[in-house]
Amino acid sequence: MANRRKKLITVLKIAVSAILIYFIFTKVDFDEVWAILKSTNPFYLVLAIILFVLSKIIAAFRLNLYFHRLRIFLSQKSNLKLYLLGMFYNLFLPGGIGGDAYKGYLIKKKFEVKTKKVISVLLLDRLSGLLLLFVYACVLATIIGNHDLERFKPLFIAAILVSIAAFWLLNKNFFRDMFPVFWKSFFHSALVQLAQLASAYFILKSLGIAMDTIAYLFIFLVSSIVSVIPLTIGGIGSREVTFYYGATLLGLNQNTSISISMVFFLITAFVSFLGIYYHFKKVELEVMANTSEKK
Repeated sequence: MANRRKKLITVLKIAVSAILIYFIFTKVDFDEVWAILKSTNPFYLVLAIILFVLSKIIAAFRLNLYFHRLRIFLSQKSNLKLYLLGMFYNLFLPGGIGGDAYKGYLIKKKFEVKTKKVISVLLLDRLSGLLLLFVYACVLATIIGNHDLERFKPLFIAAILVSIAAFWLLNKNFFRDMFPVFWKSFFHSALVQLAQLASAYFILKSLGIAMDTIAYLFIFLVSSIVSVIPLTIGGIGSREVTFYYGATLLGLNQNTSISISMVFFLITAFVSFLGIYYHFKKVELEVMANTSEKK
């Protein structure tokens, strides 16, 4: 019954992604989008890929911070392998076991830790990333120069302070084991999203986009938040719809906006696909040396 339910959810996600993609390409000029993509500057594209990889490395380090609080002293090398495998599963094997679920399964199998603890760590890791996406989006909203958004500037500033305070309280009251590394994980999350924002910036540069940079980056952050909602496969479709309507609302070129989204997805897919190596070669979870001295 549970297996049938998973298959149904997967089919529905694929259907939603397909419908959204079809909808987008009935709204934009695909020939123009393709022309924009063909003009990509490879130098800036490589920089975008490097920064995306850097963001994922930092994200893996953040997750290991949480693991260490559970006295799971996973080595950074093993953690990076596990993280890359999780990326592959999340994007390419949606019908099987998800990336986060598989990471949790291997951790639970290797170490004596309660399932509830592992799930809470994986959830907190996701929430930490979402928080910084929201914070950066609010920051850009205050400097975007859009008349409609300008009047909400005090609200965006208040939202930054309230969201950080709320997440601090959430950690303090519901994730007490993780609370001692709150600010360290917050700093990691800030670097993760900053690296992805820089990656998006170089995607703009690679496509020759020199105007409305802040506006496009703002849409990128909003689309990253929307893509986390588990309605599509790997955010496919939902990110493009966000880029399309974001461009429409901010008076930007929709074809250019969709091109940005497509390049970012291709980078994500390329890096995630590298995890297929660890799908066929079992990841050996090794612990750090001198873990007995750690607290």
